[in-house]
Amino acid sequence: MLRLALSALGLFAVQAAAQCAREDLIAATDSLLAAQTAGTPDSLVPMADTVNYLEAFKTADFKAGILSQPLKIDFNRSLHDTTACATYTEIIVTDRTHPYVIGTQMRFVDGKIANISSLVTDQGDWLFNATGTFYWASRENWDPIPEDQRDSREVIQAAADAYADLFNDKSVTVPWGHPCARLEGGAYTGSGSANDRCDVGVPNGKS
Repeated sequence: MLRLALSALGLFAVQAAAQCAREDLIAATDSLLAAQTAGTPDSLVPMADTVNYLEAFKTADFKAGILSQPLKIDFNRSLHDTTACATYTEIIVTDRTHPYVIGTQMRFVDGKIANISSLVTDQGDWLFNATGTFYWASRENWDPIPEDQRDSREVIQAAADAYADLFNDKSVTVPWGHPCARLEGGAYTGSGSANDRCDVGVPNGKS
């Protein structure tokens, strides 16, 4: 399983002519979490009249998908892209009977959810370990970066594209930072030291 946050990189791939309000995007991800907890996909709002729904990059039945299963969410984190009118939500479920790590993108048209794409990983997927993912993800610091220290969207997208391409082309150069730590499934490459590195290799063709 490729670290599900990689799905969030798609937020930078599409530019929207009109920006969305951050408050509206936050309300939508809150609604997503409530719908997943209750197992009630119909309660997700605000929905467009027609919604394109994918699971594992394939068209699926929205009402019979993962949102129809009530899940106890142990950890979640959402990204809200007001430029692309899109969100990404990571959901971690450590229930021993059926743990999950889920990544869901939502894209908006005219203020309503028009596209939903979920990657649902569980036992048997590459490096899957929900308790390990929970442990490390819950310790990451995702505080806002001061505005004068932020890279441009173009720089971030180029780095993200390079990382994704690396899995199929080992000649790609990724602009790793130093120190750097990667969370792949439940495996973490860092120890909190100044010598932590991310250039420790990747398998072939994982996605």
